[in-house]
Amino acid sequence: MNTETLEQTVLHLPMQQRAELAHKLLLSLEDQSEDEVAQAWHAEAARRAAEIDSGQADTVSAEDARAAAQTLLR
Repeated sequence: MNTETLEQTVLHLPMQQRAELAHKLLLSLEDQSEDEVAQAWHAEAARRAAEIDSGQADTVSAEDARAAAQTLLR
């Protein structure tokens, strides 16, 4: 099976299966284990939360974020 055929097959999978496959593929590109990646994301989330709590980061309402995303997709 060539890459083009594989891509077309995968794109027809249900969203959850595509997401799981994408996750596995991304992990295969990492030198880190899944646990190490999860720890890194946890640390990043904690860092971002601390920035928000300290007032160093600006926040955007969900409505504004949605509107901006819809504008970008048009």
